[in-house]
Amino acid sequence: MALSYTIRSGQKQLRCGYTTGTCAALAAAGAAFWLLTGQKPAELSLVTPKGIPVQVEPACLRREGEAAVCGVRKDGGDDIDVTHGLIIEAHVQKSEYPGVLIEGGQGVGRVTKPGLDQPVGAAAINRVPRQMIKKEVTKVQKTCGYMGGLSVTIVIPDGEEAAKKTFNPHLGIEGGLSVLGTSGIVEPMSEQALIDTIEVEIRQAAASGHDVLILTPGHYGEMFLQQDACSLTEKRPVVKCSNFIGDALDLAALYKFRQVLLVGHMGKLVKLAGGIMNTHSRYADGRMELICAHAAVCGASRDICQALMQATTTDACLELLERTGLRDAVLHSLLMAMDRHLSRRAQGAFQVGAMLFSNVYGLLGETEQAKEIMTSWQ
Repeated sequence: MALSYTIRSGQKQLRCGYTTGTCAALAAAGAAFWLLTGQKPAELSLVTPKGIPVQVEPACLRREGEAAVCGVRKDGGDDIDVTHGLIIEAHVQKSEYPGVLIEGGQGVGRVTKPGLDQPVGAAAINRVPRQMIKKEVTKVQKTCGYMGGLSVTIVIPDGEEAAKKTFNPHLGIEGGLSVLGTSGIVEPMSEQALIDTIEVEIRQAAASGHDVLILTPGHYGEMFLQQDACSLTEKRPVVKCSNFIGDALDLAALYKFRQVLLVGHMGKLVKLAGGIMNTHSRYADGRMELICAHAAVCGASRDICQALMQATTTDACLELLERTGLRDAVLHSLLMAMDRHLSRRAQGAFQVGAMLFSNVYGLLGETEQAKEIMTSWQ
């Protein structure tokens, strides 16, 4: 049955779903109940770590040898991803070992790189889902008066194929999906989920022994690094931070990086000159206003300022500044402002600089801190 819990996103109410971790815990409890009582459960329920109750009907129930198998269909709510609609199975059987043993089977990924929630070699079933599975199965054991141990194997029949469409191969999780979730609930369009993904990559870079980091907002930055600045990426991790530049810098401080170089298109990074650390347009734009203000400081006429304010792209601004001989001065002024705001955000935890480029004009310049960072990398 569909979860009725909703959240507001802008002017819409969006229905939440439940995580793969919640599905695994529900399935494990259902399989344990059937194994220990001989009765098929008609309904499965639990209260998520967020405090929201979830009730579902089993998607499948069967026996495989000595194991009872229960499956729960993943519901992503209005945040549909590759896991939406997949069945998460739990295969539960009695064990000679005490307690609840949790393992991953077919379709559940295996960790191959350090820095993830689980150690290298372990099934990619994260800490909170493991806690949820153990809690729900232990409740069934107590209800049934069973004092022995149980073995729980989580299986996602279509997980290996679905994982090819996720970040798992990039993160070093091979052979299937991860069983995830800290709240047990999927909130549609959750910015925190995106930040959590960025944190995983930054944490992995730190766990691999790196103390320098390259951040870029997206595909343009990646392409520029590959085509025009490939020497920078040799033996240095590159993490895409989307619009969450401030959050990525805070994470760099958390994981003790020594130097951070931010590489991005002017259309994104020029906002840093105004201290805008979330560059999504719904939070702030200010691109033309910032360019106009710095142009005015550099001696631009009123007519030029008006033309800059009416421009539709930063490349159009650069063309105008080029024609009027102001491009270098304005870029220098903007880069100095970016340097100040980036250093203020870093708060002395690490050295940070920025490299600015345009798809039309190529490399536009670097902040002073960026020049120092790149010199130290030579």
